[in-house]
Amino acid sequence: MPFCPGCGHGIAVKSISKTIEDIGYSTTDVVIVSDIGCSGLVDPLFNTHTVHGLHGRAPALGMGVSMGLNRNDKKVIVIQGDGGATIGLQHLLEAARRNTDMTLVVFNNLLYGMTGGQISGLSTDKFKEDRHFEEGIPPFDIVKLAHQAGAVFSARVVSPRNFKDNLKRAMETKGFSLIEMGSMCTSYAVNKLNELLDYSEEDEILTNERRAVKIDYRETSNILDRLESIDKKYNTKITDRMGIVLAGSAGGGVQSAAAMLAKAAMKCGLHATMKGEYPVTVGTGFSIAEVILSKEPVNYTGLEKPDVMIVISEDGMIKAKPKMHPDTYVLTDDKLDAGKIGKIVSKPFVQNAGNRGAALCALNHWIKEFGMIDREALLDAVSSHKHAESLMRAIEALDQN
Repeated sequence: MPFCPGCGHGIAVKSISKTIEDIGYSTTDVVIVSDIGCSGLVDPLFNTHTVHGLHGRAPALGMGVSMGLNRNDKKVIVIQGDGGATIGLQHLLEAARRNTDMTLVVFNNLLYGMTGGQISGLSTDKFKEDRHFEEGIPPFDIVKLAHQAGAVFSARVVSPRNFKDNLKRAMETKGFSLIEMGSMCTSYAVNKLNELLDYSEEDEILTNERRAVKIDYRETSNILDRLESIDKKYNTKITDRMGIVLAGSAGGGVQSAAAMLAKAAMKCGLHATMKGEYPVTVGTGFSIAEVILSKEPVNYTGLEKPDVMIVISEDGMIKAKPKMHPDTYVLTDDKLDAGKIGKIVSKPFVQNAGNRGAALCALNHWIKEFGMIDREALLDAVSSHKHAESLMRAIEALDQN
């Protein structure tokens, strides 16, 4: 077990595993979705399908798995701690409200164990009073909240001797069930079971008479069947593999230029991948795209040592500079200082094509200079774009000056 010595999570995990076996599920009949925190260490302990989620989001993932399976012979079990249940409370309540067919198990050790013992929304009054923390602020009663939201079965169990019986009832419930299991945290909370029993009380089982929701999906076509096929029409000088980085500022057309490069390369019979990166603010800061062109299939994205780097703004230069190496061919706007790493060529791309057209203008210059792919392939890729006319002007801007 990956838990601290004496941690109650180990007992809870064994109880869940034994209950799964007693009910008769096979290893491929069960999908366990875990959360972040100490409870999130359970993934490798179960010989079942497992999905590891984000903090508090495990119930939402469990809902998706359950609704996607939509089968009575399979079981979805979601495991999270009291911290995760606090953080993702709305996901938990939504699963109960929709009566999704799944069992949610909450390991409640009364605190955030992985980050130092902070109080959670499920820390009981008595536990907080003894620590002189959050006095007068009541905890969530997750069992009653789930019941009020519509859970078919919800219960709180603190003593390990009662774990398996209650888990069995919860797992055999059709619809949404929740079981809160008391767990000792010997590092930050309690060292003995009677202390845990003093801080947490088992509650009566709460039930609602509801039928599990049946999901009826309409037939849909495979999205892959609707993708446009790209046939080889042009030639390339690339004999193995080439990596190109385009870097600039958000809104500067870097991502679209990279996409058109990838499409043009495919029109030359190459395999292509593209990885785009930009801040969550989208409209400000850097924008960088990493494109791999290859004669053979490429099963990954991203570049550590690009062969070519096209940089058109200071934002892009700051982000791209760590990737430059002595053999990189660096094509920059003439207003930028690229330093002395790599083989550097500067041209007035922004001056001639503007901020939005500079990346495509620079890309065109590189293609004309080295002919690694036919220039007609780029023009063909651009011609089908909704802004083809303005993009063509950007491509030709440097040629006309």
